[in-house]
Amino acid sequence: MDSSPDQPPVERMAQLHRRWQWLVLLVFSLLFAGALEIAALPAALLIGPMLAAILAGTNGATVRIPKPLFGSAQAVVGCLVAASISTDIFPVFYQEWPLFLGVVVATVAASSLLGWLISRWRILPGTTAVWGSSPGAATAMVLMAGAFGADQRLVAFMQYLRVIFVSMTAALIARMWVDTSGIEVPAIVWFPPIDPQAFAATIGIALVGGLLGKLCRLPSPFFLGTFIFGSIIHLGFGVPMQLPQWLLAVSYALIGWSIGLNFTRPILRHAARALPQIIGSIVALIAFCGGLAFLISHLLGIDPLTAYLATSPGGMDSVAIIAAAAQNVDISFVMALQSARFLVVLLIGPSVARLVARSVKP
Repeated sequence: MDSSPDQPPVERMAQLHRRWQWLVLLVFSLLFAGALEIAALPAALLIGPMLAAILAGTNGATVRIPKPLFGSAQAVVGCLVAASISTDIFPVFYQEWPLFLGVVVATVAASSLLGWLISRWRILPGTTAVWGSSPGAATAMVLMAGAFGADQRLVAFMQYLRVIFVSMTAALIARMWVDTSGIEVPAIVWFPPIDPQAFAATIGIALVGGLLGKLCRLPSPFFLGTFIFGSIIHLGFGVPMQLPQWLLAVSYALIGWSIGLNFTRPILRHAARALPQIIGSIVALIAFCGGLAFLISHLLGIDPLTAYLATSPGGMDSVAIIAAAAQNVDISFVMALQSARFLVVLLIGPSVARLVARSVKP
C-alpha cells in the first residue's frame, strides 16, 4: 500500500480489500473492547467496536453492515430490554408511585431543558441534542434517534459518554458507603448451556416482533416492535428468554460498527468542538439527580446510597451491579425507579424531541 506523504489519510482504509478492512475492524474492536473490560468501564462490548469503527470510518473504510444484520441486532437488544423488566418492580411502584412519577418527570424535564439549551445555542441540531440528553436507555435512544431525524452518530457520542461518566460517578459514590474492594466481579460465561425452549422463544420473539414493528410502521421497528411484543409475552405469559453472552456481544458489535463506520472526519471534529458543552450538560444532569437523591433521602428516610443509585441518570446495568454489591441497598426500589424512568423515556421521548426541535427553529 502506497504511504507517500501526499496521500490523503482518509484513503488509507479505502485502499485495502474489503476482507482486510473487516479484519482490521475486528482486531481493533477486540483490542478496544478488551481494554475497556480490563478498565471495568461500562458497555465495553458496544463502545469498543464503535470506537474501532469510528477509527476505520474516519480513515476511509468502505465496508458497511448489511441492513438485515443491523435489524437483527436491534431485535436482540429489544429482547434484552423486554427480558430485563421484572414483575417484582410493580408492587414497589404501586406503593411509591407519586414519588416515582415526580422523580421521573423532574429528571426528564431537566434533561429536556439541557437538550433545548444545547440546541438553542446551536451547539448541536435540535433533535440530536434532545435524544443525546435523554436519561437512561442509552442503546435504545441511539437506535430510535435515527428514525426521528437525529444524527445517530452524535447521539451515540453523547449517550455513551454519559453512560461512562454516570457509571464511574455511581461507583465512586458507592465507595463512600460500602467497601466493594473484596467483591469479585463474576466471570463472564460466553457459551452457557442453551435452554432450547427459552432460546427458541427469544429467536421467535425477535422475528415476530421485528415483523410486527415493520407492519405497524413503528420508528426503529426492529427494536421497538421486539421490545413491545417481548414485554407482552414475557410479562403477560411468563415466557422466559435466554440471551447468551456471545449473542449479545455479536449484536453489540454490529450496532457499534453500524454507528461508527458512518463517522467522518468533519463529524468527529464537530463532536470534539462540542465536547466541553456536552460534558458540562452531563455533569449538570448528574448533579441535578444527586439533588433529587438528597431530597428523597432526607424527606422519606431512604438511605443515601439507595436514593442516589435509584435516581442516577443512566447506565441501568452498571447501577444494578453496584446495587447488588452493596448489602444495605434496596435493590427493588433502585430497579423499580430506573425501570419506570426507562419506560417513560421510551414512551414520551419522540414527542419531547419533536417539541424541542420545533421550539428551536429560527
